[in-house]
Amino acid sequence: MTQTLDPRAFLRGLFDAAVAAALPTAGIARFLPPPPKGRTVVVGAGKGAAAMARAVEDAWQGPLSGLVVTRYGHGCPTRFIEVIEAGHPNPDIASQEAARRILAMAGDLTGDDLLLCLISGGGSALMALPAPGLSLDDKKAVTRELLRCGAPIDEMNTVRKHLSAIKGGRLAAAAWPAPVATLMISDVPGDDPSVIASGPTVPDPSTFADARAVIAKYGIAVPDAVRRHLEAAADESPKPGDERLSRATAAMIATPQAALEAAAAAARAAGVTPLVLGNAIEGEAREVARVMAGMARQAAQHGQPVPAPCVLLSGGETTVTVRGHGRGGRNAEFLLALTVALDGHDKVWAIACDTDGIDGTEDNAGAVMVPDTLARARALGLDAKARLADNDGYGFFSGLGDLVVTGPTRTNVNDFRAILILP
Repeated sequence: MTQTLDPRAFLRGLFDAAVAAALPTAGIARFLPPPPKGRTVVVGAGKGAAAMARAVEDAWQGPLSGLVVTRYGHGCPTRFIEVIEAGHPNPDIASQEAARRILAMAGDLTGDDLLLCLISGGGSALMALPAPGLSLDDKKAVTRELLRCGAPIDEMNTVRKHLSAIKGGRLAAAAWPAPVATLMISDVPGDDPSVIASGPTVPDPSTFADARAVIAKYGIAVPDAVRRHLEAAADESPKPGDERLSRATAAMIATPQAALEAAAAAARAAGVTPLVLGNAIEGEAREVARVMAGMARQAAQHGQPVPAPCVLLSGGETTVTVRGHGRGGRNAEFLLALTVALDGHDKVWAIACDTDGIDGTEDNAGAVMVPDTLARARALGLDAKARLADNDGYGFFSGLGDLVVTGPTRTNVNDFRAILILP
């Protein structure tokens, strides 16, 4: 079958299969708890929150109400659950107002009611309620610096939880004694529920000391109010064993691993051998690209670790330390670095996209690399190495017409990378 394989269409098909496996409609019904004696209130935050809310409405037996917050452009029609759109990756006033209302809804419940919480990636910014004494501008300033320095998501969320009135288990604590059932779409390495959207309904093992250590590690200059708040450490987040979280449960309805397995199945169906390298790969995007370029060369030249035709699949969340002034998210950066490292290898194609449909803050999900990418770039006067130095992956692939544009997918299981090696 690979004799007639269209590499571009094949790679895009793998990405589409990965996204489809992560959609809330793929099976949210089997994770729903039984209806309570009292009210069912649905709250949530994340890039997939609106789609999750609609899926719950379609599957739920009985009345419900509530509010979820998602990124601008990621909403969808719902019947009973209100959807608010807000800022991401930097929170805005809509993020704060949504979080305030969600916390108030949780605090109004009784032991006979149920809080059904829908959480997906992006929830940290979208549900932003500063701790007492802090302003939204304080949180935004810290978020911007953490993004710029390339801090991984777990470190970012350690800080966010300790600047928040709702994250790090505080939402579930506010709902006590009502039971809290959280359904999650994972976008973090290891599927740690305390990291996804900064874990608003699960115990938080991190501390104020951990948050201060992250700030010190990157030498971030924080507002005075933030510094004083972290040093005072007056309101620690709920820890494992906290009674207020004893009626809280959490379930993963979609994960990066499941998305990669769906892509692997699609590859096998096309006669291509898949090799899943990992669902939680982290590190600088350009460094990860250099390593994977070496693996692709090994497969092409020596048939190891698997012979061609094969595809190397991976997920996770790389980071970008911004030094230039170009445009582009971590997937465009990864793919541009891979292009430079492979130097026009004639047997290798690749795709790198964010499963939420938005690479960083741009309008593309990612991009595609083909064997003649460098040759076409040179003909157009696009210097790949110079664009990489300027963090301008978007500009490079846009100039070639090789961006992948999907629009919001309304889910998020992190990045998807596929490197195809043909005989």
